[in-house]
Amino acid sequence: MNILWDDATACWRGSFIAMGGPCEILCNGDDGEAAERVFQAVREEALRIEHKFSRYRDDSELTRINRSRASPITVDAETAGLLDYAGQCHRLSGGRFDSRSGVRREVWRFDGSNELPEPQAVAATLARVGWDKVQWRNPELVLPAGMELDLGGIGKEYAVDRSAQLVRREGDAGVLINFGGDIYITGPRQGNQPWTIGIDDPHVTGTPGASALQLHQGGVATSGDARRFMVKDGVRYSHILDPQTGWPVRDAPRSVTVVAHSCLEAGMTATFAMLHGLGAEAFLRDMGVPHRCIR
Repeated sequence: MNILWDDATACWRGSFIAMGGPCEILCNGDDGEAAERVFQAVREEALRIEHKFSRYRDDSELTRINRSRASPITVDAETAGLLDYAGQCHRLSGGRFDSRSGVRREVWRFDGSNELPEPQAVAATLARVGWDKVQWRNPELVLPAGMELDLGGIGKEYAVDRSAQLVRREGDAGVLINFGGDIYITGPRQGNQPWTIGIDDPHVTGTPGASALQLHQGGVATSGDARRFMVKDGVRYSHILDPQTGWPVRDAPRSVTVVAHSCLEAGMTATFAMLHGLGAEAFLRDMGVPHRCIR
């Protein structure tokens, strides 16, 4: 079996690697075979989505799109749904959230180093960023030459939500799905008890956080710079970029954690808050969502 009983959590636990990081599921109940079926369904779905939308694979749908070079390309219903969602995020954020920012990888390396890109190099990418430059009429897409689509801001959350849909078909036992900190809980633990989700402290990442969430069901996502950043002359630069300037958002929180009805919604809201910089807390209060914001 790929899933084993874990005395520490009093549930079945299984883990695998996908989408660039660790993934795990925790399953309630006494039925190990049912837990194994859940694990297999989640892993297969995660790997399917990674294969289809990875920017690192030559045979992925995303690579096919990015190599279309301004030629019209027709996409399937699943891809169309994600493109519709990306466009919605762009509109709702006033242009702050942009899935067209893949070209920024040419100049930014958020690996903890201190090498800032040249201002002219950053400025040169601006002409190749902007969802408004895409011609998208479902199911046909025209991506201008030299531009790249990057679904990294929504892909992992989408995979979590899709996996949760499959889990529900296997039964009604509470299951926690965790893809690198993007989480969905399908139901409570035995005895209608909530799951406890620790919040990482970005100042000492990897150690137990100072706070935790208690949740029976729903999505949880965190946006922050604990692992993707750079430091130059004592200034820390987050990987959250302002699409209008090409530079990291100024005065953004170190991390924002949001609880919502889905992991996609939680991830979108957390990222929107980061993009508001100093106004992150006010934005979250206006949204009325459960959250934790760490400066």
